Amino acid sequence: MTKRKSKGAYMISVVAEMYEIHPQTLRLYEREGLLKPSRSEGNTRLYTEEDLKRLEFILSLARDLGVNIAGIAIILNMRERMENMQQQMQGFVKYVQQEVMARAQAGMPKDALVPVRRAAAARQPDVIAGDSQKSRK
Repeated sequence: MTKRKSKGAYMISVVAEMYEIHPQTLRLYEREGLLKPSRSEGNTRLYTEEDLKRLEFILSLARDLGVNIAGIAIILNMRERMENMQQQMQGFVKYVQQEVMARAQAGMPKDALVPVRRAAAARQPDVIAGDSQKSRK
């Protein structure tokens, strides 16, 4: 695509020229909710580095893969949901790791995440053996 050298915000005309698209295309992407540029005090659209990365992804879908605007919206929505789920999973893994460490430090057996009562553990093989005998008959 294009190389960006500086940080900051870009006006619509500059972005359109950088990516060889018409400014109306950028306005359409904004109307459809695909892009959300910030606005200056004079209500001029300002595109940040993050907006440009998103635009590059949108243009890649449209130009390289032939995805229409509705498809792009669905893909972007699913991408955001996947990122949220990934963050939730990372939080859950961190929580489990902390729990394992806390229980290990509390003197629990290293191989058990959940304390097992000896009586319940002794009954379980009988149930399994009983089930296997029933299935043989």
